Amino acid sequence: MTATLPRRGAVSAGAGAPAPRHRVVRPGPVRLEGGALLDPEVSLRTWGAPAAPDGSNVVVVLHALTGDSHVGGPGGPAHCPRGWWPDLIGPGRPLDTRRLHVVAPDVLGGCSGTTGPASPAPDGRRWGSRFPAVTVRDQVAVEVAAVRALGLRRVGYVLGASAGGMRALEWGLQREVEAGHLCVVAAPAVASADLRGGLALQRQAVTADPAWRGGDHPSGAGPVAGLALARRMAMLTYRSADGLEERFGEGSPGTCASGGSVTAWLDHHGDSFVRRFDAGAYLALIDAMASHDVGRGRGGVPAALAAVHARVTAVGVSSDRLVRPEEVRRVAALAGGRYLQVESASGHDGFLTETEAVAGLLGSVLA
Repeated sequence: MTATLPRRGAVSAGAGAPAPRHRVVRPGPVRLEGGALLDPEVSLRTWGAPAAPDGSNVVVVLHALTGDSHVGGPGGPAHCPRGWWPDLIGPGRPLDTRRLHVVAPDVLGGCSGTTGPASPAPDGRRWGSRFPAVTVRDQVAVEVAAVRALGLRRVGYVLGASAGGMRALEWGLQREVEAGHLCVVAAPAVASADLRGGLALQRQAVTADPAWRGGDHPSGAGPVAGLALARRMAMLTYRSADGLEERFGEGSPGTCASGGSVTAWLDHHGDSFVRRFDAGAYLALIDAMASHDVGRGRGGVPAALAAVHARVTAVGVSSDRLVRPEEVRRVAALAGGRYLQVESASGHDGFLTETEAVAGLLGSVLA
């Protein structure tokens, strides 16, 4: 099934999201795939109605690579004060806070509150290079433990986009918290060679900066140039060639002659990113993303996805060149689910920019 919905617009129905409730939980030690035992703190936010006793109205929302748990509502971080999906959460919106209980954790290995390389280790010093390697499965094990710490043993829905969609798939392959329906947006079953190659180049950009110091740089004095370059590289994969041409190509409003350029746009994103993100956390997260393979140790991707008991809705973006629509369509086919598609010229970031289309698709999942 392919949905062709309006490319762009704002969702007008319903009031804005209420301010989330923020808490930090310590769910207990988790054994990572690499063998390390980690006792993480998990930052998470919740919105909406109380959780039903059977968890049927609980929606776990998993953010993308460099996002955070602030899906929407007032009080977000300075770089995104209204959240990253502000028009999709609130009364009368797809994530309807009048009837749904929304839980959004910050990912393991990041720098938004859950334990990561920039966090204090048990000895009080920054983890830095001592932070253990984590995989997508490790991140999900910690998210699941945090949800269990909230008293939940079943959730109605798990919704994730991009790196969050990778985690949503892994939620369907664990048994600690039952998930009724997985909504996997712009995410594959296994990281492609193209994706892994791009992430490897971004890693090299960071580690080639002399200020990297093996990951043990002082807080606030890290590899700014390398991290900014990595972000510039990433931004090109998040947008489509046609979308960039429309915005910055010959005769477009964003050409050099009018005072703007694709270079200036990339510089803006690189420079703003380094003010909010830790280089060690970035490498931890892209390494986890590169490790993604639901079939590893499970007899291959087809066997793994056939073992998913939850309903699956996989959503692709028509112009996505980071995670091609056919990769997402494969998830739906092998999991016995349905495939929906956002028609967009925005590329991978279409799940963020195409508000009306994404709202329609989520509304059909969460109805």
